[in-house]
Amino acid sequence: QAQLVESGGGLVQAGGSLRLSCTASGRLVSSYTMGWFRQAPGKEREFVAAISWTGITINYADFVKGRFTISRDKAKNTANLQMNSLKPDDTAVYYCAAVRTAVPRTAGEYEYWGQGTQVTVSS
Repeated sequence: QAQLVESGGGLVQAGGSLRLSCTASGRLVSSYTMGWFRQAPGKEREFVAAISWTGITINYADFVKGRFTISRDKAKNTANLQMNSLKPDDTAVYYCAAVRTAVPRTAGEYEYWGQGTQVTVSS
């Protein structure tokens, strides 16, 4: 019954901002690493950002550094992704994921996944 639910996706113009949220419930606990991935049509799922349970260790994909910020609220079991200066290439389904240990960049290492939320950036 472990579950991750994303929210906050939508349509935004290039240069705009969007804030995604991920809420964990069920068996998931605050000690899990929370990560964000995205997948555009016809492309492979790619890493966006991840944050450790302490909030101290944070990993970002190179293409989002300076634009996206990941954060979490352990008490609420939530992870957020603030996305600024959005580009059309950011258009994708964004997935929240969780893993028990480490702060990995590879999708295969994550144990739990949400259903995704669509982010569309128009030019």
